[in-house]
Amino acid sequence: QGDPDDAPSFETVCGMGNLKNELFLRSLAEDGVVAYPGSVALLDALAAAGVPCAVVSSSRNARGVLAAAGLAERFEVVVDGVVAAGLGLAGKPAPDTYLHAAELLGATPASTAVIEDALSGVASGAAGGFHPVVGVDRGAGRAALLAAGAEIVVDDLAELI
Repeated sequence: QGDPDDAPSFETVCGMGNLKNELFLRSLAEDGVVAYPGSVALLDALAAAGVPCAVVSSSRNARGVLAAAGLAERFEVVVDGVVAAGLGLAGKPAPDTYLHAAELLGATPASTAVIEDALSGVASGAAGGFHPVVGVDRGAGRAALLAAGAEIVVDDLAELI
């Protein structure tokens, strides 16, 4: 309930969501974030091979998180919650945001990997015809990732190098 522009002090669902976001951004600024070493290693390998990369995230804070982790410059394309809302793209598990990112990269889904740790993201990649769809098990469980459409499941992205 409420309006997406409700102040964090408003006692509405939107106000509480905005308060949560404000607290998250404060924590991000004060504490930063550290990327998984295996993720950085994979990004290094992809860059060395000249493979363009995109980030597709439902978060409206994706760019800030990438910057805080020192990874923002590694991605040619970022399709986040801000972009999706601005373009009217359906969120995951619909494939719209992934399809948009592939288009911006000049790539086809059939020749574009999706790497996801969320079940909705895995389902999104599978629904869009991306190949391969890689599930990263950071708690969702191997069986659940496979059931959602992952073709490959890894515990650490370094396994893909």
